[in-house]
Amino acid sequence: MKIQAAVAREPGTLVYETLDLDSPRDNEILVRVVATGICHTDLSAIGQLLPARLPMVPGHEGAGVVEAVGAGVTKVAPGDHVVMTYDYCDDCRACNDHDHTYCHHAVERCFLGDRPDGSATLHDAERKVVHGSFFGQSSLATYALCYDRNVVKVRKDAPLELLGPLACGIQTGAGAVLNALDVNANTDFAVFGAGAVGLSAVMAAHVAGAPIIIAVDISDDRLDMARVLGATHVFNSKNGDPVAFIRSVTDGGVLRSLDTSGVPTVMQQALAATAPRGVCGWLAGVDPALEVPVNPTFLLAGRSVKGIIEGESHDAQAFISRLIDLYMDGRFPFDKLCRFYEMDQLAEAIADSRSGRTIKPIVRFGGISGRGIDQ
Repeated sequence: MKIQAAVAREPGTLVYETLDLDSPRDNEILVRVVATGICHTDLSAIGQLLPARLPMVPGHEGAGVVEAVGAGVTKVAPGDHVVMTYDYCDDCRACNDHDHTYCHHAVERCFLGDRPDGSATLHDAERKVVHGSFFGQSSLATYALCYDRNVVKVRKDAPLELLGPLACGIQTGAGAVLNALDVNANTDFAVFGAGAVGLSAVMAAHVAGAPIIIAVDISDDRLDMARVLGATHVFNSKNGDPVAFIRSVTDGGVLRSLDTSGVPTVMQQALAATAPRGVCGWLAGVDPALEVPVNPTFLLAGRSVKGIIEGESHDAQAFISRLIDLYMDGRFPFDKLCRFYEMDQLAEAIADSRSGRTIKPIVRFGGISGRGIDQ
């Protein structure tokens, strides 16, 4: 079928093109995309900082309506509202242990742009391959193919066009707090970086009942938002030492800290801010060539560093549904992070994401009414 999709043919560029999308195979699902969040991972992929192959269609925070399903799909049916999240192989040791975010084949399943059998889902007007299946979806398009593994059925009374970011950025921050770090009413918490991931972590820590929630950033506007979302303390690290501040308002440091920046010096600060027995989470993608020095003596007091992918949302159906329920109950207001852009405002959405003007851009593809996009 013919679709409109944002195609990266050169590093850092996206242009809408008409492409041919395959019909769904046995375990595949055709989704009419209502809206897709823009994530830093998309920008890194089209900028060739990740192992994504060009030409490609990015987009991995898609939400939409099921149009058709393959013969082997029983999880969803046409008309269901869905969110598309990360893909995984479901056959490696990690997947067999139900630790899907740590799939041994995550690079192949999420970045290389082909089906598991190596075939392509997208072709251009000359029948040349355009790499799709980015995170098992490539949802920066009017339609997308995903798999029964990475589709999440969602309640129909929730605002579908808002839900896509739950598939990656929001679940990464919230899951780091609620799943990986197990923040609760007995653990104080600090997050370094108040972007979409960090602010989602603040909201989750508030939900968890953490008695002290500290947000560190260099933007006063972002820190003001952190207070609105539940932070008990904020600190602008342009004005001083965040580690000293955190130690001063806690008993020598927090039991749980999280770095969302991927900046080595900040990652060190996040670890240094932990108290004895504390756990520091690192989740941001960084240049593989970078190294972050860690003093082993500092770790002897029971401290540890934990790497985290996708917030350890191993059961995405359950976790994303939980976040939606919290949102609908008024306890997880992630809509405060989001700004909508129409399909022809994609360049503006990306520019605003890069500049920090918008915390979480969401691109709409015609709305839930099914209005077509003509180009």
